[in-house]
Amino acid sequence: MLTLTAPAPTVDAASLIADIEAYLADQAPRTAHPLVTKTTDQLIAEALRGPGTEPEAAPALTAPSRLWRILPDWALAITPARRLHGAGRDITVTQHLELTALVIQQYGWHRGGLRSRSGRRCIVGAQAVLYRLGYGDEETAKAAGQQLQNVLRRRGIDEAYPQWNDRSARTLDDVLHLIREAANNTKENQ
Repeated sequence: MLTLTAPAPTVDAASLIADIEAYLADQAPRTAHPLVTKTTDQLIAEALRGPGTEPEAAPALTAPSRLWRILPDWALAITPARRLHGAGRDITVTQHLELTALVIQQYGWHRGGLRSRSGRRCIVGAQAVLYRLGYGDEETAKAAGQQLQNVLRRRGIDEAYPQWNDRSARTLDDVLHLIREAANNTKENQ
C-alpha cells in the first residue's frame, strides 16, 4: 500500500522570532513626535523612579536550540527554556491570537495532538510555542482561548476549540479564520 505524506515544513526558529518581533514592533504604541521613543506613561514612570535607578533590561530573545525543539512540550515547562528565550514579554490577547496564526503558518498545522513529529502545531500547540518563547503568560493564553471559544459559541458550536481543531473535516483555512476572527473581536472589545 502506497501512502503519500506531505513534506515536513522547514522551521527556522530565528526567522519565527524575527517575524514575531517585527509584528510586535509594528504594534508598538506610537508617540507624538518621531524623536520621542517612549510613551507618556513610560516617561512618567522613569521620572518617578529617580536618577540612577535604571529599569531591568528586557531579556534578549534567541532561537531555541535543536535540543529544546525536540523535547516533549511538558519537559520544556520544567526547564530554563523560557528564561533563555526571553521570558516575560507582555503581549495583548489580540497579539497572542495573531501570533498564534503566525506560528501555525510557519510551523504548519496539525490535528490530533499538540504537534506532529515534523513540528506542525495545532492551535494549543502554537500557543505553547509562544509561551515557551516568552511571549505572554498563562493568563494571556487562557484569555485568547476564551476568545476562540466565544467565536465558536456565536457560530453555534459547543465543543472546546482543541476538539474543534481535531475534527477530520477541519482545514488550515478554517483554523486560521477562527483565530483571526477571535483576534478581530478582541480588538473591537478593547
